Amino acid sequence: MLFRTLMAALLGAAISFTATADDAPRMAIIIDDLGDRLPEGRRAVRLPGALTYAFLPHTPHSRPLARLAHNLGKEVMLHLPMDSVNRDRLGPGGLTLDMTHEKFRRTLLDDLKSVPHVRGVNNHMGSLLTRHPGHMGWLMAELAASGDLYFVDSRTARRSVAVLLAEEYGVSATRRDIFLDNVRDQDAIMGQFQKAVTFAGKTGAAIAIGHPYPETIGALQKLLPQLKAQGIRLVPVSKLIHRRNERSIEQWQASLYPSQRAAKNSKP
Repeated sequence: MLFRTLMAALLGAAISFTATADDAPRMAIIIDDLGDRLPEGRRAVRLPGALTYAFLPHTPHSRPLARLAHNLGKEVMLHLPMDSVNRDRLGPGGLTLDMTHEKFRRTLLDDLKSVPHVRGVNNHMGSLLTRHPGHMGWLMAELAASGDLYFVDSRTARRSVAVLLAEEYGVSATRRDIFLDNVRDQDAIMGQFQKAVTFAGKTGAAIAIGHPYPETIGALQKLLPQLKAQGIRLVPVSKLIHRRNERSIEQWQASLYPSQRAAKNSKP
């Protein structure tokens, strides 16, 4: 976890600056909104590569599809419904601003139990709730207490405080970089996919989010086999978060200890 690792560094823990053997840029792809429809869910889960699948709680097919994904070696997430600015219908298991702390907690724990093999959580909608520090604090406290669960902010609100609160509670967290299919057109989706590849190449890592639409599945069937040739490694979200945290630590540590040349040049 980033916060705890940084604290360990401050106390003098040794951090290696040696680059890993595989320094290729990473890309994680999350397929959201799974659990309501079985045929589309099966097609999505059987896509090639280390995709990550986010299941809505208490949906008719979330359990069997999550088990199938896990058995195929894929990573499973809870796609957690949260209050939006427009107060859109959340479906079962939604977290709302008017909940008491206890009701919020019980609902969240029931949601986590409803999807097997969960490794992390991302928000479904949430443009209202992710802006509220108190409720995000409740969420992160429970994620921290429930085990080594990570959080991905889908970034439905520019003023989201979700990642900031996650770091305060010691929860590994990151943000979505690219939406693949806001426009349900295969050419547009392929263009967004290439933006994610370019972003990963520039920054070292990218998280893209798509949905089990026929257009998205068709585009990914064509594009995923090309990733290796483009020098991009497809990884589960948990490994991408670990990579981003490592790089953040290295950058932070490097800022504390300038190079010998910089130190020499700084002498009067």
